Formats: sequence, structure tokens, C-alpha cells
Amino acid sequence: MAARVVLAMSGGVDSSVAAHLLRRQGYEVIGLFMRTGVHDHDDSRADRKKGCCSAVDAGDARRVADRLDIPFYALDFESEFNRIIDYFADEYLSGRTPNPCVVCNNWLKFGQLWKYGQQLQADFIATGHYAQVRPTESGVALHRAVDPDKDQSYVLYGLRREVLPHLLFPIGGYRKDEVRALAREAGLGVADKPDSVEICFVPDGDHSATIRRRRPELATAGHIVDTSGKVLAEHDGIEQFTVGQRKGLGFAAGERRYVLQIVPGENEVVVGSREELLASALQASDVNWLVEATPTQTLTCQAKIRYRHTAAPARVTVLSEGRAKVEFDDPQSAVAPGQAVVFYDGERVLGGGWIESVLEPHRHPRRSECTASPEMR
Repeated sequence: MAARVVLAMSGGVDSSVAAHLLRRQGYEVIGLFMRTGVHDHDDSRADRKKGCCSAVDAGDARRVADRLDIPFYALDFESEFNRIIDYFADEYLSGRTPNPCVVCNNWLKFGQLWKYGQQLQADFIATGHYAQVRPTESGVALHRAVDPDKDQSYVLYGLRREVLPHLLFPIGGYRKDEVRALAREAGLGVADKPDSVEICFVPDGDHSATIRRRRPELATAGHIVDTSGKVLAEHDGIEQFTVGQRKGLGFAAGERRYVLQIVPGENEVVVGSREELLASALQASDVNWLVEATPTQTLTCQAKIRYRHTAAPARVTVLSEGRAKVEFDDPQSAVAPGQAVVFYDGERVLGGGWIESVLEPHRHPRRSECTASPEMR
């Protein structure tokens, strides 16, 4: 009897090819589409890139399922997804930079969706993520994808270790051009469909507008200041800024200035030089380990502080209450509270956590760093 797999289908080329590969490998595949209540207001645009939530995407996913002759179900996750949007807005308004893709993977795709799969007596859950699950002497481990430009292992660090043996990432061993070629060979109509944007509920890229629509009652206008407290300009809201930002500060300066810190209590945006943006260490909270046992000694590894960051040599020391201190061999730029820090041993993901505070910055903070304790983490 073939093993049963529930596959998260978004209507994009990656999950569609994942369905094709699973069928070819002999699995019994059940396609699941998550209706989130998030819609692109103009699904007819030729340059539409959202590709994961709209009625058009649901239709694309269903047509792929019909062509591959697999069962397909659209599930209502609107109320659950609303919690992710709330988290996104609240993090920005607390002076942190959120990562909704990590939260969605942890809580929805490999949480709620897997629970539904278990009700269907599924043996595995699969997605179109670019990552790999490889065997080890004691089980399995999460690894980077073959295609370094598409690798998504960073946003998967928070998966529960007990779920790892039930994960399938069929396209993790392929490059993007190979995935599109497979889609064409299989006659899938989504072969040339544009990739989705990173944040599906911000299709226009204007995250501050999304936050203001979500929290219209909040006023966060304030001042842009330097590290000495000198007022340089006014701003319309702290939700427009993130640590490391240089463009769009809203005022002219004789030298390049970067956002160093956001102080929500005062609605201050602290700016400074590129050198002041560097930090030698950080503290992480809610650390999730994907190794066999939590390290008891300082761990030497490589650490990524954001999705497009090149993992840098670091030392991780486990602290109490799920925290860890991460010390870099060389100072890193734009360490942003609210983002994830993920630990690697070469290609293997060891674990990671949420950046709670910046330690040993090349500057003197205006206020103590904000700490994160959102409900969904």
C-alpha cells in the first residue's frame, strides 16, 4: 500500500512540480490549498507576483491536481491567518522586524495543516519548499537545498523535531530552472508562472500601509534622532522603518545614515553611521533545536541573521529559559530584533531562535533594546 502524503498546494510552479514528483515516486497524494482570506485586488494583472492566496491561485492548484488525478481540498484558514497578520503589525509597532514566513511555517503549514493531514491518516506532509531532509545515524536532519539562490531552510528552522521524519521536500534537490523544465514536461500550466512575493499579504510591497489598515487607531509619529539624542527630522510612523534601512528616511543628510534602533515607547528612530550598525553578539529567545540533544557546551557553527544574509562563523552558548547568546567572529551589520537567527553546520540546520536583543554594538543605544514575547512564537 502506497504511503499517503498531504501536499500544501499554492498554485505555483514549485508545489505543482512537488505534486508531480510525488506521484511519479508512487505516493498517494492529497492536495491541500489554504484559503487565507487575503486577496490581490487585481488578479488579472499580467505582472501579478503574489501567487499563493488568491482565487486565481486556487484555480491553478485545482487544475494541476485534476491533471495529475489527485484529490484536492481547499481549507479555510482565514481566522488563523489573521493572527499572523496581527503578529506582523504588532511586531513593527513594537519596534521589531517580523518574519511572518517563519511563523506561517511553524504554526500553519507544519502545524495546523499537518494536524489536518493526520486526520486523513497521512504518513507525510510535503511542500514546495527548497530544502532537504536527509538521514542521519539517529534519524533525519534538515539541510539546505541544492539551489543556493532558492534555499529556504532559514524559514524552516522552527519546525518541531518530531515532525522532521514526516517531511518531504520533493524539489529540494533541484534548481529552479530544472523545476520549471519538469513542469513543462509534465504539461502543467503553471510552468512559467511568476514566483510569489516574500510576504503574501503585502502584495504591493508597502508594509506600512498594511499595518495602518490593520491598526488605524494607533499613532506612532515621532522624531528621527542621532545617538546623542539630537533631533534630525520628524517621521510619520515607526512602522515605516527597520534596522539597517538607509533609503526612505525622509530627510537629507551630508553623510549616509542607517537606522540603528527603533524605540517604540518614544516613537524614536535612531540613525547613525554604517560602522555603528555593526554588532558582535546578540541574544536569541525561544530557541528551537533540530539536533538530537540541546548542546551543553558552546557550539561553533555558522549563523544567519536574515534570509538573504550569508551565514557567518559564530559561537552559540545555551542560556536558561530557551535563550542563547550568539557571538560572531566578525561583527555583523544590521542585526534586527524580531528577525530569526539560524544556526548551521555546513549544509545542516542545527536550530535557531528569535533575535531578542543586540549585544556589544558599536554604538551606545538610546534606550534598552526591546525584547520579544509575542503569543505566536
